[in-house]
Amino acid sequence: MNIVMVSSECLPFSKTGGLGDVAYSLSKEFVKKGHNVSIVCPYYKKINFEKFKAEPKKLYEFDVQMNWRKPTCEVYHLLYEGMDYFFIKNDYYFGRDGGLYGFYDDGERFAYFANASTLLLKELPFKVDIVHVHDWQGGMIPCILKVKYWDDKVLNKIKTVLTIHNPLFKGYLNKDSLYDLFNLPTSLFDDGSVRLENQVSTLKAGIKFADKITTVSPTHAFELTTVEGSKGLWYDLVLRQNDFSGILNGMDQVEFDPSKDKSIYQTFNVKNFKENKKKNKIEFCKENNLDPELPLFAVVSRLTDQKGLDLIYGMADFLTHEGGNFAVLGSGERYAEDMFNGLYARNSKHTYVYIGYSDDIAHKLYASSDFFIMPSAFEPCGLGQMIAQRYGSLPLVRRTGGLKDSVICYDGERNNDDIANGFGFDEYSIVEAIKCTAQAMNVYNLKKDIFERLVKNALLTDHSWNDSADKYLTLYSSIVK
Repeated sequence: MNIVMVSSECLPFSKTGGLGDVAYSLSKEFVKKGHNVSIVCPYYKKINFEKFKAEPKKLYEFDVQMNWRKPTCEVYHLLYEGMDYFFIKNDYYFGRDGGLYGFYDDGERFAYFANASTLLLKELPFKVDIVHVHDWQGGMIPCILKVKYWDDKVLNKIKTVLTIHNPLFKGYLNKDSLYDLFNLPTSLFDDGSVRLENQVSTLKAGIKFADKITTVSPTHAFELTTVEGSKGLWYDLVLRQNDFSGILNGMDQVEFDPSKDKSIYQTFNVKNFKENKKKNKIEFCKENNLDPELPLFAVVSRLTDQKGLDLIYGMADFLTHEGGNFAVLGSGERYAEDMFNGLYARNSKHTYVYIGYSDDIAHKLYASSDFFIMPSAFEPCGLGQMIAQRYGSLPLVRRTGGLKDSVICYDGERNNDDIANGFGFDEYSIVEAIKCTAQAMNVYNLKKDIFERLVKNALLTDHSWNDSADKYLTLYSSIVK
C-alpha cells in the first residue's frame, strides 16, 4: 500500500510534542510491515540536516494558488530509515526563527502547507492509496480533494484519514479565508460543512470530509462524542460515529530502551532491575542531594493546565512532607514554573526542579524514579506514562483518555498485583490525587514484594506499534478499493 502522511511535524527533523513522535513511529512500523510510506512536512529553518549526515535533494517546484497570491513551493526529498520525506519549502512561511507554531499568521502558513501538500500528490511517481492527515494543520486536505478536485482523475480517487491528536486546536479562520486561502466556495461555511462556533475550522473540515476519522485512544474517542469531553466537537463526531474510532498510540521502543540507553547511569532489564534500576536512583539522588532511600516521584511534562498542574503541585507538596522526593522537568506556564521553584526553595532536601527541557535528564528521570505523576485534566493518549512503564517507573494517573487505556491501576481490595502496572484515580480533585499518592507510598514502604511485582509488570508492558499499526492498516483497507 502507498501511504502518504501529512504532518506539521515529524521526528527526527521537527517536534514539539507527541504528534512528531506518532507520525514518525507509526510510519516506521508501516515500513517494517512492507508498505511504502511518504511523509510530507514543512521545511523549517531550524532543521539541522548536517546532524543526520544527509542533504535533501530538490525534486519539484511549482506555484501554489491562494487567491491573488502565487507563492512558490520547492519540494525537497530525503530517504531516511526507509521512509520518503518530502519537505515543503517556502522561506516566507517556514524559514523563520523561533518555534514551529505561535506566529500571527499560522492559519495562512498551514493553509499554504495544505494546498502545497495536495498539489504534491499529483507530482508523486506512484499511485497514492491513502493520505493520512494529522490535526488541524492538514485538516483541510480531505475537503480540498473532494470539493476543489472532484473532477481530477488522479486526486479524486485518493482516500483520506484524519487523526485528531489534540481537539483543543481547531484551526480557526474567518469565512473569507475559504476563498482567500483555499480558493474554495464560501457556501461551505454557509451550509455548515466547515463552520464551528461561527468560524471556519480546518479540523471540522477534516471531520466532515475525511473518509475515516481516528483519535489516539479508544477512551478518548468515546470522550469526544460526549458534550463534556469533546471540546465542542461532539455533534460533528456523533454524525460521523460509524467512521470514527480510537486506536491507542504506541511508542518508539528503540529510542526508549533501558537495556541499551546510553543516557542513563546504569542499563537494566526485567531480569536485573532490582539491582540496576536502583543504581540509577542512587546516582541521581547523589547528584542532586536527595535521599535515595525515599520513594522518588517524577514529572516530565509541559507545564500547562491540561496536565493537571494544581493536582501535581498538591501531590508534590504532600509527598515531600510525608517522606518522599519529588523531581520535575518541564517548562510552560509562568505561574507553574514559579510554583515549583517556590516548592524547591521551601523544601530543597526533598525536591529537584529543572525548568526547561533536557533529553538527557528526562531519560535519567525515567530510569531513576519509582513513580511517574501524570494526573491530566484530559489526555488524548499520552506518551510519558508509556515511557515511564518502559523504565519501570509506575505511573500515577487520572483515568482519562489514553491514560485509562494504557495503565492497569493497582487495587488493593481486588489484589490485582499480578497484572497492575500503575496507580490511578477518577475524579479531578486534589483529595483523590493525594489519596492515590498515599496509596503508592504505602505500597513502596510497606509492601515491597507487591511494589516489585508492579515494577516488573510495567517493564513487561508492550507499548510497541505492532498491534496499533495493524488496526490502521485494516482501517485503510476498508476504504481502498
